[in-house]
Amino acid sequence: MLPNTGKLAGCTLFITGASRGIGKAIALKAAKDGANIVIAAKTAEPHPTLPGTIYTAAEEIEAAGGKALPCIVNVREEQQIVNAVEKAVKTFGGIDILVNNASAISLTGTLETATKKVNLMMDVNVRGTYLTSKACLPYLRKSKNPHILNLSPPMNLNPMWFKNHCAYTISKYGMSMCVLGMAEEFRGEVAVNALWPKTAIHTAAMDMLGGAGIEKQCRKTDILADAAYCILTKPKTFTGNFVIDEVLLREEGVKDFDVYAIAPGHPLMPDFFLDVESDTTSTKQERYGAAQEEKKLSGSQQEGADGAKPSGPVAETFRVIQGAMTEEYVRSTQGVFQFELSGKPLVQPSLAKGTGYFSNRNTLEAGPKAEQLLSHSVCCSCSRPARAGTRSCCPSCWIWSLCPCPRTGLVWPQTRLEWAQTGLG
Repeated sequence: MLPNTGKLAGCTLFITGASRGIGKAIALKAAKDGANIVIAAKTAEPHPTLPGTIYTAAEEIEAAGGKALPCIVNVREEQQIVNAVEKAVKTFGGIDILVNNASAISLTGTLETATKKVNLMMDVNVRGTYLTSKACLPYLRKSKNPHILNLSPPMNLNPMWFKNHCAYTISKYGMSMCVLGMAEEFRGEVAVNALWPKTAIHTAAMDMLGGAGIEKQCRKTDILADAAYCILTKPKTFTGNFVIDEVLLREEGVKDFDVYAIAPGHPLMPDFFLDVESDTTSTKQERYGAAQEEKKLSGSQQEGADGAKPSGPVAETFRVIQGAMTEEYVRSTQGVFQFELSGKPLVQPSLAKGTGYFSNRNTLEAGPKAEQLLSHSVCCSCSRPARAGTRSCCPSCWIWSLCPCPRTGLVWPQTRLEWAQTGLG
């Protein structure tokens, strides 16, 4: 894990949603330096199902070496935000860091998302982030090395991240747009960045979404706490970045990532909004278009003899599968994936059936391409529309998303595309 350096000693952090989960983990990491932590969260009384309150979190923070100020804050209520900010300034003399961690989630389609759920996500994720930033900025501008850190993703415009939970995606990207705008607006004065996990993180929300056993596919909140600590101790010139936790920590010299795993050695679930590998610490969002174009030009699909890339249902199917599979996943599962394709041939008229293989290089090594009728696109677990490239619709069904369906033995799309596999158990 990333060691503490003492750089946050005496600094005041205002953290929303810090009574549990990721927010509390970031608070405890900073507390080890002797930081002042404002716990801005709703839970004052013990929750029937969720662990912790602002007061129990305060006890843990002070035990770790920091000073704590628990404040009852529902970020949907502007006056509560303002009151907490004023109390923080009165108690600690200012605010040096804001962590916008509070977030609401509903992984439902447009017709299934109740208006009150839409309002909740927009109010907490977008409006709450914006208003808390607005309230803290006058004090942040007076700090020597001020930072705003939003727990939000790079804005991946792949439609697959919109179609199954449009409202949630809009709300999280709204947080990311705050980073994009405020980083430029306050450049030279306040650093504004985003942090997002490469894999699923074990929190109460993940337990709710994924059900029993999901934690084995997750990492601990410690990985985000270490990544946040690294960002918040950088100079304010480090701004406008969309950082992925593992990538940053690797560049900081962390080599052992098993310490962050709930079940070391178990395959990890990739998080939302990351359907491509990232090999840089941070992404400047304005470069997204150029990066996507470069990706298209250097894609892994084999080109035909005339230099043209294959197209059609089969080519698209393999593009989706290649996007979901990574070298790391193949190494950890030791899986060999065989695909039997049948149907009207696209390339070789004399062949009506062929075989393709994926190796640990994620490339289609052999086999003529054949046309498929992609008729089945529902989740085998709950019958909701499936996420592109998997046979599942949401994290509660992700436990099987890269494995054969336990009922049929097939993986989306369930047509004449058969998936024979070894090593996945």
